[in-house]
Amino acid sequence: MTCDQQRFERDVASHEMTVIREDGVNRHLRFKKSGSSSYWFEILTWPNALCLHGDMGTYVFSRLTDMFEFFRTDQKRANEGELRINLGYWSEKLQAVDANSRKGSATQFSAEKFTRVINEYRLRWIRDGRDALTKEQRRELWEAVNDEVLRYIEDGEHAAYQHAQDFHWAAIPPGRHHTYVFEDLWEHNFEEYTFHFIWCCYAIAWAIRQYDAAKVESPAAVAA
Repeated sequence: MTCDQQRFERDVASHEMTVIREDGVNRHLRFKKSGSSSYWFEILTWPNALCLHGDMGTYVFSRLTDMFEFFRTDQKRANEGELRINLGYWSEKLQAVDANSRKGSATQFSAEKFTRVINEYRLRWIRDGRDALTKEQRRELWEAVNDEVLRYIEDGEHAAYQHAQDFHWAAIPPGRHHTYVFEDLWEHNFEEYTFHFIWCCYAIAWAIRQYDAAKVESPAAVAA
C-alpha cells in the first residue's frame, strides 16, 4: 500500500492548525481534528532543523537555517492544488527517524520490486533457452523459481534474498550443460519508501501551505 495526495488530504480534511510558538525560525505548530487524535501531527523548527512528530511517526530533517524555505522550494514548481514532494532529495536530509516500526527507516523491502526482478531473470532464461532447453525443461525451470524462491518472499527480506542466492538449477541437454543462478542481485535496489514517510512528506508540504496562507490572511494571528 502506498500513499498519494488524495489519501493524505482525506486523512487531514478536518485538521486545524494551532500555533504554539512563533519566534523567527523557532516554530511549534500543531495540526489535528478537534476532539480526535487520529493522524494528528506537529511541526517544530529551529535553526537548521525541522521535526515532524505525531501519529505517523517522527522525522528530523536538516539542510537550511530556515527549513520552511527548504521545503518551499519544491512547492514553487507545483501545479495549482498540487502538493509536490521530493522523496529522494528530502530523504537525504534525514537526521533521525522513529517511524513506529522496528527498523526506524524511511524505506522498506519491496516484495513487488523483488518479484519483478526475479521474473526478469526467469523470462530471460526461458527466452534464451528456447534452442538449448526442451519445452519440458523450460517448464521445470519456471516452476523451480516459483517453488524455491518466489514462494518465500512473504517470509520477508532475509528469506527472499537467501533463497534467491541459494537457487541453482541445471539441465543437461545433449552435449551441453546449463546452470541457472541469480547473479549480481546486489546491483538491484529492492527498497521503497514507506507509507508513513510519504504521508509525512505530504504533511510537511501541506502544513507549510496552511501556515503561509494563514500569515497572508492574518499575520498577527499566526504570530500570536
